[in-house]
Amino acid sequence: MKPLDRVIETARKSPRHIVLSEGEDPRIVAGAVRARRECLAEITLVGNREVVMHRLAALDANPREFRVEDPSSSSLTDGFAASFLDLRRSKGVDEAAARVAVLTPLNFAAMMVREGLADGTVGGAVATTADTVRAALQVIGRAPGVGLVSSFFLMMLCEPHHARKGAFVFADCGLVVDPDAGGLADIALMSAKSYEQLAGERAKVAMLSFSTGGSAAHERVSKVVEATRMARCAEPDLVIDGELQFDSAFVEAVSLTKAPQSALRGEANVFVFPNLDAANIGYKIAQRIGGATAIGPILQGLARPANDLSRGCSAADVFHMIAVTVVQAA
Repeated sequence: MKPLDRVIETARKSPRHIVLSEGEDPRIVAGAVRARRECLAEITLVGNREVVMHRLAALDANPREFRVEDPSSSSLTDGFAASFLDLRRSKGVDEAAARVAVLTPLNFAAMMVREGLADGTVGGAVATTADTVRAALQVIGRAPGVGLVSSFFLMMLCEPHHARKGAFVFADCGLVVDPDAGGLADIALMSAKSYEQLAGERAKVAMLSFSTGGSAAHERVSKVVEATRMARCAEPDLVIDGELQFDSAFVEAVSLTKAPQSALRGEANVFVFPNLDAANIGYKIAQRIGGATAIGPILQGLARPANDLSRGCSAADVFHMIAVTVVQAA
């Protein structure tokens, strides 16, 4: 079974209720209709009721199979405004500002998750990553004990030309710009758990750098070395190595030459990049030149699932992100 099919099948076995904050967007509706037809999730679409219903009708979807919430007229809005006020009062939010906030689809959807009316939310096809993440952080919040919320892309290498096939995690490609050693260790630990949750296999983590095993001396290399040490101390059973160049982590023959003592032996499936520059560039090269399917950015470290789409996403991307969010929620 291809790794993407495994994620979809896992979601189908334990469907959850997912709220989509951009229910007026045709791609969102098409992805939602497919998810509903394939029995992955119950779906709430947030947006202008008339527009959402028109989108559903255009796809010959049964509107009774979807919940539609228009923040401007929803029976939930007053209660959400009161809850948002309690949540953000210490930040200077008053009653008027709280009501304005929950009329925003991103915040409305996040409030549904916070209040237990949905299991996860997906947005970002229209909204920026900054706005999508802000709503998730302010409303849903971090999971207990988590100091850093980060993101990753689930990279699927399933084409005939791919030398290694399977699911891989690239982190952090969308959120944390320049983590220190502690932040990088947190990203590694969360990414390993995310990989095992979605791929169903043991994580093997490579901490990436322009150096392998001390081949270069630089403060940026030292950061990766320290992050690797911190992650090992926190999770002694985790298979992790660093600092490594990408080829030393991905290709067995190169690993045996450059890093013969590495426990990874070129079989890493979780790649932690040293900063957002490297990670974002790396995943886009893998996607656009290498032909990898990139799903994300997927957020990790939140109390409940909330995920971000690329504004260039397709309906298929929306469908896949719904599947990922269901698996996270389950």
